[in-house]
Amino acid sequence: MGETLKDLVTRRSIRSYKPEQITESELNTIIEAGQFAPSARNEQPWHFTVVQNKEILGKINEIIKEIFLNSGIDTYVERAKIKNFSPFYHAPTLIIVSAVEKSIAPHQDGALALGNFFLAAHALNIGSVWIHSLRSLFDSKEGKELNKVLNIPEDHIIIGSGAFGYNAGSIPVAAPRKENTVTIIK
Repeated sequence: MGETLKDLVTRRSIRSYKPEQITESELNTIIEAGQFAPSARNEQPWHFTVVQNKEILGKINEIIKEIFLNSGIDTYVERAKIKNFSPFYHAPTLIIVSAVEKSIAPHQDGALALGNFFLAAHALNIGSVWIHSLRSLFDSKEGKELNKVLNIPEDHIIIGSGAFGYNAGSIPVAAPRKENTVTIIK
């Protein structure tokens, strides 16, 4: 099995990070991988917002905690009550992917870019995890104000985000793959 295929099947979501920041070179490699993701009609409608500022990460954390506490969804409320709550697991780098809302396939294009980020990070021995809870952040009043601080273009929608950093725990074991998910017609 080639290295690329090996990375595809060995990458796992990491939820425990060392506080040390990834290097600028590693970040640039991850970003470049996202920029080379496929996109519908090669529109490349994405914008990547990299947040490494601890104060801004803390502000995002506070807003999401309040949203979770007031969500009425038991699992979110319980998670937000955890003493050391962090929706991005205290990772030192958060990359938010937004895309032009009126592009052909903004969600799909943004998700492909995120996928490339995750695979590039894994190839560099950097942990990562998809963070979808930021979607709810940017639907809130406080989140819309934060959009301005983060310079997210006004004509963009938030697709998702990823947390990145050096793994501080063990590598999770892959869950069994679901059966009967493939049909081949020849």
